[in-house]
Amino acid sequence: MTGSIADARASVDRARGEAAEFKYKYGYEMPCDVLAKRLANINQVYTQRAYMRPLGVATTLISLDDEVGPSLYKCDPAGYYVGYKATASGPKQQEALNHLEKKLKNKDYAPGDWEEVVELAITTLSTVLSVDFKKNELEIGIVGGPISENSDETSPAFRTLTEEEIDERLQAIAEKD
Repeated sequence: MTGSIADARASVDRARGEAAEFKYKYGYEMPCDVLAKRLANINQVYTQRAYMRPLGVATTLISLDDEVGPSLYKCDPAGYYVGYKATASGPKQQEALNHLEKKLKNKDYAPGDWEEVVELAITTLSTVLSVDFKKNELEIGIVGGPISENSDETSPAFRTLTEEEIDERLQAIAEKD
């Protein structure tokens, strides 16, 4: 989420409610593209009603589906949603998108395993912000990576990387340079 904290909280609560209602009604988890479309429709209604203030938040949705595989969608306050290979949000969004576009040009997805994808994300942030990061300055979440730090088994669940794992990725980036 990028934008107003209060609007982000309201949007997350609404998304959770929509996903729970979908699961109750149909008996399976709501696909990411369906949730993105629903949130975009809700946001679009907020822009048309005179008595409702538009939500000032951009939402990025990430999922790992058994049928579709990994999915990444972004919804904006105007009610527009689109799927991406990689995306960014925030003040330097366009610079980050340009960097990612150069790196992923003519590719269907980011090549390599989860470690190389995380390194691409760190490199993009570092390039756009002109900052060399330390392990305690980053918080990284992954979906579909290893269950734990020293495990070869993968999990479809979301988890955050430990500072040691982030430090390993920073060291790998430093060795490439």
